Amino acid sequence: MITNAVTYLKNSDDVWKTAIIGGLLVLASVLVLPAVLVWGYVVRVLERTGRGDDEAPRFDDWRALTIDGAKAVAILLAYGLLPFVVGGLLFGGVWLAVGGDPGTIGTAALGIASLLTLATAIAVAYAVPAALAHFATAGRLGAGFEFAALRPSLATGTYAVGWLQAVGIVFAGALLSGLLTEIPILGAVLGAIVSFYALVSAYYVIGQTWERLHPVSLEGTREQPSAERPAI
Repeated sequence: MITNAVTYLKNSDDVWKTAIIGGLLVLASVLVLPAVLVWGYVVRVLERTGRGDDEAPRFDDWRALTIDGAKAVAILLAYGLLPFVVGGLLFGGVWLAVGGDPGTIGTAALGIASLLTLATAIAVAYAVPAALAHFATAGRLGAGFEFAALRPSLATGTYAVGWLQAVGIVFAGALLSGLLTEIPILGAVLGAIVSFYALVSAYYVIGQTWERLHPVSLEGTREQPSAERPAI
């Protein structure tokens, strides 16, 4: 699957145009709207691969891209807040319990709180791609928060392997992007293009994994899944 993921965007007729636009959007993502457009593209990748379509999408219909991207960012922010909430409650509770003087017991409690916060962050990172895939294929923002529907997929070895592969692709892309940024002038642009390419490849893997777990015909739409698709 990794080989297919790496060649997914490469096999597109508009590979250079898509990669350059995506890279420039990543480079300008600090302005928020470009980041929204990048995630809108990711939603399209998940939507297509989630129903068995291996053709990479294009950057078009910018209005729909913005709307889908905004919904994806909303899901990312909602999940991303969870570790901060958990950490705040745990550390706040420990601090109140020890009265500002940690001591041995307090230090141990803070260590446990740190581990629980880290575990929450890892759990969120594990669940978010599935939430985005469910949202993309269902076409409903609420689908990203249907925990009862997400839980069975998260517990499968298929999803775990796909998630690890996706993480590996993003990590490799980050390393290569970091090396490219050392190149004067063009390095930042090339690094951003690689980052975009890696993100798309990673979510291709997630989309393919989701399609294996929830098969749907190519004729199925986001609003009306195929009859072969399990109810989720």
